[in-house]
Amino acid sequence: MPANIKEFLADSQLLLNAVGEGVYGFDKEGNAVFVNPASEQMTGWKSEELLGKNIHKYHHHTYANGEVYPSEECSIYNTMRDGVERKITDEVFWRKDGTSFPVEYTSTPVYKDGELIGAVAVFRDVSQQRLADSNLRAALKKVQDLTEKLQAENSYLQEEINENWHGSGLEGNSPKFLAMLQQIKLVAQTDSTVLILGENGTGKELVARNLHQLSQRHNTPLVKVNCAAFSSNLLESELFGHEKGAFTGASEKRRGRFELADKGTLFLDEIGELSPDAQSKLLRVLQEREFERVGGSKTIKVDIRIIAATNQDLLAMVEQGKFRMDLYYRLNVFPIVMPALRERIEDIPLLCHSILAQLNTKLNKDIKSISKHSLNKLASYHWPGNIRELQNILEREVILSTSTTLQIQQKFDKSQSVVRTFNKPLADIEKAYIIEVLNDCHWRIGGKNGAAKILGLPDSTLRSRMIKLKIKRG
Repeated sequence: MPANIKEFLADSQLLLNAVGEGVYGFDKEGNAVFVNPASEQMTGWKSEELLGKNIHKYHHHTYANGEVYPSEECSIYNTMRDGVERKITDEVFWRKDGTSFPVEYTSTPVYKDGELIGAVAVFRDVSQQRLADSNLRAALKKVQDLTEKLQAENSYLQEEINENWHGSGLEGNSPKFLAMLQQIKLVAQTDSTVLILGENGTGKELVARNLHQLSQRHNTPLVKVNCAAFSSNLLESELFGHEKGAFTGASEKRRGRFELADKGTLFLDEIGELSPDAQSKLLRVLQEREFERVGGSKTIKVDIRIIAATNQDLLAMVEQGKFRMDLYYRLNVFPIVMPALRERIEDIPLLCHSILAQLNTKLNKDIKSISKHSLNKLASYHWPGNIRELQNILEREVILSTSTTLQIQQKFDKSQSVVRTFNKPLADIEKAYIIEVLNDCHWRIGGKNGAAKILGLPDSTLRSRMIKLKIKRG
């Protein structure tokens, strides 16, 4: 019987000797009858040392962890017994020098005339493959760990940016203010159009700047346009640019704010002041992301995010026919309402602390605190000018102060307390405040001591507000 398996293998010996895998031939009793050169090279055992012997005892006697591997459990020998082919991928062979190497092998039964006469085991050393796999897994694990670390650090830094608004100008802990900050966090990471609503002096521009800073476009320009600062004709040129000779005075080609904001953010302040013609052109840009310069025919495409702001009731303007409904809905994708200071009186101490720190640097002062009486006085006022008015009042008081504790000397008209402003239209409150400041400035609008400077507005914006509110001297 043993001769049968030898004769079977002899027919293929030249081929088996040439292959790179190790090949063992076994008779039905489990003794080696064939050992090819590749197996000798891999194991260190010569054929003459193994032929006629039970190979399992030489290099398959234990598992990789050193546990005994009985021959009756060996897949190769089981194939000789039951004639079932087996493929093994997680065992080791032991070399003659006592070292081991991982192997993958198949044990195939050999039949002659329907009778099982032995088996052939074909194996290969997978050390390099395992090493490469191990190195790859280690590299992937390292990349994964690094990625998770970077994601965690990015998440942490983002939370730091989102949670610590110190230095951003947006400070407060009142419920309305915190709710607004949460909205900023949510929409900042998107490219959605944002409409910031709020009275003059509430800090709408700060919201726009923080939206841009927290967005994916933070490394690109934030371009601002005050729509109230230009006449209808000049605003169109300011937004879209103009070609040389487009109108009198256009001595050279000029890029508009839309081009300057390409890949970045365009902040349209006082959007309610846009002329009907400018509204139409803005709508097209929002829809198509393209426009032409004034006096030009070349279509210019831009990739911009729009943030708009207004202190006006745009929906009321739509109903009055002063603002396009389709533009309103294009702008009002994600509205953010900046609460008035009188709606978050509890934020005044925190705001005072922040403003005083800035004023100390600006005015070379050393104001360390503000008296409780002064805080109560500030809390009782109705603040038609909002935070901008608070900043102006504190700056005047800091200039006059000779102590490290600020005492507010300014007298507030008790008739203008918070209680008395209920049910009054916002325009009336704003009008009264502007008139009060104008009276203090002897109706001087511009200049260092003008009303526009005290109100923190451009001269043109104040004049526009005076016309809108029908404010006239005397």
